[in-house]
Amino acid sequence: MSVLSALRSSKLITWKPTGKLQQTLGGSVERKGISLHSGKVSTVRLCPGFAGQGRWFEFRNSLVPASVEFAQVSPLCTTLCKDGVRIRTVEHLLSALEGFGVDNCRIQIENLDDQGDDAEIPIFDGSAREWVAALEEVGLEIATDADGKSCEKIAPHVNEPVHVWRNDSFVAAFPSEMVRVTYGINFPQASAIGCQWFSTTPFDDLVYSMQIALSRTFCIYEE
Repeated sequence: MSVLSALRSSKLITWKPTGKLQQTLGGSVERKGISLHSGKVSTVRLCPGFAGQGRWFEFRNSLVPASVEFAQVSPLCTTLCKDGVRIRTVEHLLSALEGFGVDNCRIQIENLDDQGDDAEIPIFDGSAREWVAALEEVGLEIATDADGKSCEKIAPHVNEPVHVWRNDSFVAAFPSEMVRVTYGINFPQASAIGCQWFSTTPFDDLVYSMQIALSRTFCIYEE
């Protein structure tokens, strides 16, 4: 059972107003780079979105919402898929958007040397650093809908503890008045990684950009 399925199977969460207005980008910004798994060059353009539309990818006239409902099982990356169109390695970009509070964003992708239905986000240095720089370049503004009206942001609140396991990994969520993140990793087969723990409170864009966005992906020799 996935985290989403566990939450939806009962009344474990309640969506509540945050007292904040939804945000979007202050302008458009573009980044180009090599993707990790395909090795292809892709260009990604982040554009402002209307309030209430959320975050979504646009590739070859197809739209793929940046939502867990469209997540597809894939090795060593997060992949979104809709109507046969796959967007791969989205985790660093979506992490940056969420960490900075970008609620609405249109993400256009262009793969210059590939005519297939798969697109992949550039890996850069393996962290979210480049996306943080892009967001800081254009800044944020209050998002409005097509009629020029702003919308309040809502967020899920956990009503009781919930956890899921898979092999030797687990995720647990507990009721709290603020967002606190504690994360542990243990790779004894890679001495450079080993066992590490990280914890932060409160969670905001400064904590994200200084302590989380710089974290880099890695692989072990066998991979």
